[in-house]
Amino acid sequence: MKLRPPVLDYRRLRFSNLSSPEFRHVLLLLYWPAYLLSFLLIERLCPAQTFHTVHCALDDMIPFCEWFIFAYLSWHVSLLWMSLYTLLYDIGAFRRFMYFSILTTVASVVIYILWPNQQLLRPDLTTLGRENLLTRAVGLIYTVDTNTNVCPSLHCIGGFGILFAALDMPRFRTRGWVAFFIVLALLICLSTVFMKQHSALDFFAALPVTAVSWLVCYARPWARARRHDRPVSA
Repeated sequence: MKLRPPVLDYRRLRFSNLSSPEFRHVLLLLYWPAYLLSFLLIERLCPAQTFHTVHCALDDMIPFCEWFIFAYLSWHVSLLWMSLYTLLYDIGAFRRFMYFSILTTVASVVIYILWPNQQLLRPDLTTLGRENLLTRAVGLIYTVDTNTNVCPSLHCIGGFGILFAALDMPRFRTRGWVAFFIVLALLICLSTVFMKQHSALDFFAALPVTAVSWLVCYARPWARARRHDRPVSA
């Protein structure tokens, strides 16, 4: 993909003009450290005995598959890429993507606080009968990413958010790009259950949070009216 110059010359960005109409959208990037801090806090503040177990019969029918680690990790890369791409080439799409991310995260964190939850689906990787680089990588993820506060799944919500942000820009409304981002969102959602990081219920719980946030951030008249804020194809 050939990149064009950004819609703004961010080399002119200074702390003194950060709150100016030209650059104040950059402040929305503060969402990401706030997002990480919120999870650190609720992990520390919620005692283990208060967690409710999330499980359904469908979970027992889904096998563990370490190959989905690629789709699972693509969530992190795609969120970073989409944030930077929209920041550089479509400020209106950047704002809506950030608003969607903020709204869904706040809603999910409120749910986690009011209803702390966990899933107990993770397999014992030492009894799988196989060991390879991917299973070891999954084990590493298990050690750094807890299985608590999983419903609704922010992985699934974020996957849909990446899709919505892509569809918000004319550059990605071609048949090939639409198919790519739809498949990416589906693979991210599937990865959560095949890696046993989430219950299938976490996916279904993510759907209403996603739908309401899409209506607020993308479908409402005020959102549509701002749809073409400084767009640039790249």
